[in-house]
Amino acid sequence: MSDQSDNNLPEHIIRVERVNDDPEFIPLLTHEEEKKINQEKIPDEIPILPLRNTVLFPGVVIPITVGREKSITLIKDAYQGTKTIGVIAQKNDSVEDPGIDEIHEVGTIAFILKTLKMPDGSTTAIIQGKRRFRIGELIQKEPYLKAKVNAFEEIHPKEDDREFEAMVSSLKDQALQIIKQSPQIPAETGFAIRNIESNSFLINFVSSNMNASVADKQKILEIPDLKVRTTTLLGLLHKELQMLKLKNQIQSKVKEDIDKQQRDYFLHQQLKTIQEELGGDTFDQQLKEYRDKAKAKKWDKPIKEAFEKELKKLERMNPNAAEYSVQSNYLELLLELPWNEFTTDNFDLKRAERILNRDHFGLEKIKRRILEYLAVIKLKGDMKAPILCLAGPPGVGKTSLGKSIAAALGRKYVRISLGGLHDEAEIRGHRKTYIGALPGRIIQSLKKAKSSNPVFVLDEIDKLGADFHGDPSSALLEVLDPEQNKEFHDNFIELDYDLSKVLFIATANNLGTVQPALLDRMEVIEISGYTVEEKIEIAKRHLIPKQLKEHGVTKEQITLSPKLIEAVIEDYTRESGVRSLEKKIAQIIRYAAKSIAMGEAYNVEIQREELDKILSPAHPKERYKGNDVAGVVTGLAWTPAGGDILFIEASLSRGKGALTITGNLGDVMKESATLAMEYLKAHADKLGISYKAFERWNVHIHVPEGATPKDGPSAGVSMLTALASAFTQRKVRKHLAMTGEITLRGAVLPVGGIKEKILAAKRAGIKEIILPASNKRDVEEISPKYLKDLKFEYLDSMEQVLDHALLAEAVKNPIKLQEAFVAEDAEKSN
Repeated sequence: MSDQSDNNLPEHIIRVERVNDDPEFIPLLTHEEEKKINQEKIPDEIPILPLRNTVLFPGVVIPITVGREKSITLIKDAYQGTKTIGVIAQKNDSVEDPGIDEIHEVGTIAFILKTLKMPDGSTTAIIQGKRRFRIGELIQKEPYLKAKVNAFEEIHPKEDDREFEAMVSSLKDQALQIIKQSPQIPAETGFAIRNIESNSFLINFVSSNMNASVADKQKILEIPDLKVRTTTLLGLLHKELQMLKLKNQIQSKVKEDIDKQQRDYFLHQQLKTIQEELGGDTFDQQLKEYRDKAKAKKWDKPIKEAFEKELKKLERMNPNAAEYSVQSNYLELLLELPWNEFTTDNFDLKRAERILNRDHFGLEKIKRRILEYLAVIKLKGDMKAPILCLAGPPGVGKTSLGKSIAAALGRKYVRISLGGLHDEAEIRGHRKTYIGALPGRIIQSLKKAKSSNPVFVLDEIDKLGADFHGDPSSALLEVLDPEQNKEFHDNFIELDYDLSKVLFIATANNLGTVQPALLDRMEVIEISGYTVEEKIEIAKRHLIPKQLKEHGVTKEQITLSPKLIEAVIEDYTRESGVRSLEKKIAQIIRYAAKSIAMGEAYNVEIQREELDKILSPAHPKERYKGNDVAGVVTGLAWTPAGGDILFIEASLSRGKGALTITGNLGDVMKESATLAMEYLKAHADKLGISYKAFERWNVHIHVPEGATPKDGPSAGVSMLTALASAFTQRKVRKHLAMTGEITLRGAVLPVGGIKEKILAAKRAGIKEIILPASNKRDVEEISPKYLKDLKFEYLDSMEQVLDHALLAEAVKNPIKLQEAFVAEDAEKSN
């Protein structure tokens, strides 16, 4: 609905006014007046006034401004005569002198109520619509249009039409809602709508005053059926109401935002005044602090220029703007990062060696590598930091080694855990335009370290994840590449940062899950599990003193002998590291602490017999089982928790030569069993096995502990020996274990995890171990004192393995395959 004044209005905008001083001005029609108008006879011919941008409806009073000479003449002549004219909307409002083809067919007969001469030479006329008409033949073009007209027949609903009454009521409600949504519309409009008695006039009044296009209004004017006209009008009003509501919502939101900004501005000004009174920081003081801090920084020219640019951007910002805090945080990060700030390395190699030996027992290879790095820096003065990766089972001290290395070098120490990390932004950061954006973990850690050359531990690098957020292991390629990390790009700071002086130490349990490209960038140092002797030393030097201190117990109050520690290691822990051992020692000390605190009697020197009571029952040991059964061989396996022994069992049963493999084995292990079987068939003659055995006996290979998944090629020699023993019914050499991969041509290939496997064999009571010849170098790296009472056979062919592993002696109650074949053949011939 229109809500503008008549001054400078387009012609289609009108405003209802109450004119008390003019008896000829009639804003509203009563029933009687409408009836009287409808009874008036339409003249045969009338002057036609084309209107631009407006449509006149019967009964409605509107002001029109005419400026064309033809229109002024028409109004002047008509006002002096009958005051009756025909008003029709133009089809195209840009036509200056429309003919009969440029105006619509249906218009409204109008009565000129009043004319006013305007100062600009135009004429304003107040006219009231009477009845619709349809234009006929044109009879005059000059000085203005004049035409014959015909009556426009309208279809009115019945007086008792309830549907029409409901439509009119809905029309009135919607019109009032539009007025309510538009505060600028005068109250008289709503008053007029409520007081209109005639339904047809109400429809005309609302149609004239609604905010619709000329085309829509003309369409309504031309509809003869009053019900159809009402339906069309309701649709247009609904559309207008929705637009008004949306407009009001937008205006309300904008007003709230402006009000909030004004409120924040005033509060900020008050806060600024209070801070000045209290001597606190103001906006200007903050900028001054940034500049003062920047003067003390050792940054390069590009970084300095970037800081100045961002600082100037902050100066132009409103402190109340949301971007202000983002910009301020960014500048603070640039100031807090240790650009070109390094700690001085301590080149006392003897001291470094003492610290490394003090904190960790064993681990000679990694200690030697750190000392080599220090030696080169001492001689050369500068060197790119190595990227080390410590790989080994849990609990062997990979993570804690980082702290010792930092202490030995005199550097700062930082650590981040990569386990479960699946978002690339955790490494490279988010762009600072995002809400809640942060720099990556690398930059955050350097800020925390306040040094650009710390010892940086990337813990659990093998447990990185990846999803739709990106692959963090790929992001680490830049971090861990000595050729690239001199210009590491973090998305948040958007500047290159030099990581080449950082000593990165990654840790991993399983290198198989590390991305190959990432693994290629690191110098891998494998840390094997500890022997029992090493664990005893670690417990005496580190674990027991640490737990005594943590539990408030002195060494005089409890004694743990080496024999007792050995019993704990062998009977109550099954691990390559010492994490479980430390927990068991803590449990023993807590047992004594409870007795001390309660004043109860206890043995200061804990006895072996007390361990079951303190630590719960011991673990069942995987021990060597003997060689009384054919087809049972002891194999050696590597697990992420260290080494272990496993038993390969092969048995025969009457059948058609089927091969069954059970024990939750992976594809590689199943392929090893198939290889062993095929090799045995190909070399059956050398072992004295009849070819008929493979056709008439089913073979079943099983590896116990079926709930545990097993895979890998290193059980190949064990499976071959088990099958050969089962088919020949010969005993396997006593106290023998073996490991090695086999091939179809009969070679024995090297395998990994040798130290862990040897330790597992020693724990299980094994005396002799068959290893691939290529693994001899791995054994030579192990201290001889840990290989005591063990004998090694280094073999490179499957034939050698069988010659050494199988005894000539048969097992007790052997299956007599040859006799079974003779009996079967005789039975078939009969």
